[in-house]
Amino acid sequence: MKKAERPLLVFGPRCPEIFLNGRYAIEYGIDIVKVLGAATCATACTKKKLMEYGIVPDSTYDIIEIINHLKDPDWKGVKKQGNHDLVMFLGVRTDLGNQGLSTLKHYAPHLKTVTLCPYVYPHATFSLANLKADKWKEYLEGLIQSLKS
Repeated sequence: MKKAERPLLVFGPRCPEIFLNGRYAIEYGIDIVKVLGAATCATACTKKKLMEYGIVPDSTYDIIEIINHLKDPDWKGVKKQGNHDLVMFLGVRTDLGNQGLSTLKHYAPHLKTVTLCPYVYPHATFSLANLKADKWKEYLEGLIQSLKS
């Protein structure tokens, strides 16, 4: 993640709903964005929630739109600075996530994909194992700490 030149974090609609012992998943995503300096894409209802946390998303697309853009190697990215080399997904429905990641795996070889959700996504470059909430929270906190160092 640290080596990525133009990382993007896609906030799925489940981010504001998932509560992990004191924090929402969207808050962990915001921490990751801040540490990496990553671009943001709000999907569904997440734009309003991100703005409540003081984050203005770089783009607002639905999940299908952002995946279609990411397939295009000539797309200029959400900040118009060039296509992304790393795309992270957080809070995306598993059915859409699996289909979208399959599309990117086959049609976007220029991308590395990472899922930060507590489910296995076999088409992602990196995916977590199926985790219970406490282990997922522990992983996200550890990831943020390791990105800071």
